[in-house]
Amino acid sequence: MACLLTWAAMQAYIIHSFGFNWYMAIVDSVINTILLTAACWLINNNLRYYQPGTKGYINLVVWCGVLSGLCITAARWLLPALIADKIYKDFLLQSLIIRFFIGFLAVGCMAMVSVIFYSQLDQKKSDKRKADAERLAREAELYNLRQQLQPHFLFNSLNSINALIGIRPEEARKMIHQLSDFLRGTLKKDDQEPVTLAEELAHLQLYLDIEKVRFGHRLITEISCDSKSGTTLLPAMLLQPIVENSIKFGLYDTTEEVTISIRAEVSDNYLVLMVQNPYDAQTTRPRQGTGFGLSGVQRRLYLLFARNDLVETHAEDNLYTTIIKIPQLT
Repeated sequence: MACLLTWAAMQAYIIHSFGFNWYMAIVDSVINTILLTAACWLINNNLRYYQPGTKGYINLVVWCGVLSGLCITAARWLLPALIADKIYKDFLLQSLIIRFFIGFLAVGCMAMVSVIFYSQLDQKKSDKRKADAERLAREAELYNLRQQLQPHFLFNSLNSINALIGIRPEEARKMIHQLSDFLRGTLKKDDQEPVTLAEELAHLQLYLDIEKVRFGHRLITEISCDSKSGTTLLPAMLLQPIVENSIKFGLYDTTEEVTISIRAEVSDNYLVLMVQNPYDAQTTRPRQGTGFGLSGVQRRLYLLFARNDLVETHAEDNLYTTIIKIPQLT
């Protein structure tokens, strides 16, 4: 509105400067401003629903010329009917070409602004749709990873329960209760909601209790955390597949006691988790046998943080080490 009033005031002042009275100047400026406003509205409304392609800009220029011509034609017939002064009519006829080009520039500027504005608006909508689609795909993949993880562990536990039923029914019953508690806690987890390390370790302990029923005294776990790591955040159920991988490659090829070490510390705004297990270099290939556990963890971290450098593995001196780095938002 301020732009329209400014445009009308400037045109009235210019016409008045040619020696016409204020009535003529104001009528002329008001009629021309209304006509130009209508033309600008039409071009803007059209570009809201139609974006010209590379060749379409020629049509847009033509439309600007046509609308400017319609404005001048309407002014040519309206103004003489409202202003009967002969000198003014001669002035109007002599100024039609200048009025046409001024109107063409005004409508053309509106067309250019409308094209830029609606193009950016469409781009934002397109980017939002793309981001939403990527987010849904990421959430679906995270969900699928979790769905693959649960049966993988569940089948192992059920096989162990089946083996214990006949020879140690009390331990089988205990394992069923532990498995129930573990799965109940798993169902409450949300892939998008991080948990504290303290909560993750509490849930991991349920898993370790089940595994200790399976392996008895052969499985020993050592968990150590520094004072700052308890409240740090990490994706839910991130440790369980890593520890499961360590148990697989640490206990399956030996009948002796095996110690699984889990350490956590905060370093340079990262939660650093280190899981270590011994392995027999003669019977195990730890670099190739990472299984679903580590690959699933690495994929989850990539989906959440868009980084592939958060998982490291080392095999040295019959000790297999997995290091996970979780960025902490400050």
